[in-house]
Amino acid sequence: MYYGAQIRPQLTGGSKSELTGYIFGRMKSELNDVPAQTAAGSTLPLVDMIKDDEEAGTYNPFENRKLTHPTTDMETLVHLLKGSLGSGILAMPLAFVNAGLWFGLVATVAIGAICTYCIHILVRCSHILCRRAQLPSLGFADVAEVAFLAGPEQLKKYSRLARFIINLFLVIDLVGCCCIYIVFVATNLKQVVDHYTHSYWDVRIYILMLLAPLILINLIRKLKYLTPFSFIANVLIGAGVGITLYYIVTDLPALSERKAIAEVQHLPMFFGTVIFALEGIGVVMSLENNMKNPQNFIGCPGVLNTGMSVVVMLYATVGFLGYLKYGDETKGSITLNLPVEEVPAQMVKLMIAIAIFLTYSLQFYVPMEIIWKNIKGNFNEHQNAAEYTLRIGLVILTVIIAAALPNLGPFITLIGAVCLSTLGLMFPAVIELVTFYEKPGFGRFNWILWKNVFLILFGVVGFVTGTYVSIIEFSEHLEEV
Repeated sequence: MYYGAQIRPQLTGGSKSELTGYIFGRMKSELNDVPAQTAAGSTLPLVDMIKDDEEAGTYNPFENRKLTHPTTDMETLVHLLKGSLGSGILAMPLAFVNAGLWFGLVATVAIGAICTYCIHILVRCSHILCRRAQLPSLGFADVAEVAFLAGPEQLKKYSRLARFIINLFLVIDLVGCCCIYIVFVATNLKQVVDHYTHSYWDVRIYILMLLAPLILINLIRKLKYLTPFSFIANVLIGAGVGITLYYIVTDLPALSERKAIAEVQHLPMFFGTVIFALEGIGVVMSLENNMKNPQNFIGCPGVLNTGMSVVVMLYATVGFLGYLKYGDETKGSITLNLPVEEVPAQMVKLMIAIAIFLTYSLQFYVPMEIIWKNIKGNFNEHQNAAEYTLRIGLVILTVIIAAALPNLGPFITLIGAVCLSTLGLMFPAVIELVTFYEKPGFGRFNWILWKNVFLILFGVVGFVTGTYVSIIEFSEHLEEV
């Protein structure tokens, strides 16, 4: 049954592109982030979208974007750095423990290049699909859905499923990051409090003590009211990382004292941690969609290449120097290695803890929005009460998970392996395969096909091995407890 037939507009004398424009372009020209299925009305498209890129080229999505406050290239670069530089940089020395000094350096740059390339794939496919569907812009999940709608006939029925899967992994990823933030804050607070009180409480007590303040700050529903918290967090993280680097570079040992390459069985832990630290693909489409000159996002040098080069360089530097300084004693966050008896080190732990606590609410905002938009239609009355209940319940869930899994290292690896290897590596490759399947094809010797098969296999290996090793680490930790 063709579900869209009853609402197909009756146009006469119009071309296929005009009809497509009526359904897709007119319905979304005023908006930048309406789900594709809202325009289509079902999992099946109402009309065939343009497959010929020459015909699609007459539509310029950049000219049809209506942005009240578009961002400049420099502003977008700052936002990209902010979205990619987080608590993951403090976990990079632990990643090098599981890779070795020189292998970790080379592999971090290589994984950073692969992650950047996958973002290029996603953005390029977004531009192609915007022209075919005559839409001004697309979000990450929208790109997947429209790719399947515009792809081979047998895949069109899976368009909404593709959107759901990406949103599901985004929610799991961001909720998992919230759990990591809670553990991070609790462990840093515990070190400082233990030093002065000699109480030596279990870290789970500190995690549970964070519940009430986390609930209060996450009752704030408007993103603009969280902006001051973001500013304070950025200042504190910048100061904390600066002082941490001072401690790291003081009295560095000889390079020969560290392993050049670690044992093979530890490499999955390295992969998961680096992917967690580097991968910022969840914010990329939002940044590109709000640019004044979106054509400058990818390219050479481009905003993306510039930003990711800075990110990879910083992460590789902190990882290399942190492991060189502390060796196998490196902990899940490099701040935990700082001498707790020194006041500057105590300040770093407290500043980073406060910064990550404030960042939690920003990280929490996205999964909350995704979940709420999908269920709020079930609450015709008392929507405010339902939303507040969901917020409180989701915060409680993250605290429970953090208390159950308070070992920071395997937790970071698990999130990186499960969510970010799929979002950052496998999904962009699948989207490009579907987008290029009919037009323009896979190129000479099917190089686009083989390249994406490699990316998918690379993501699958990281997913499986990282998840397995993380679970083993968790089980060993629980046995010790």
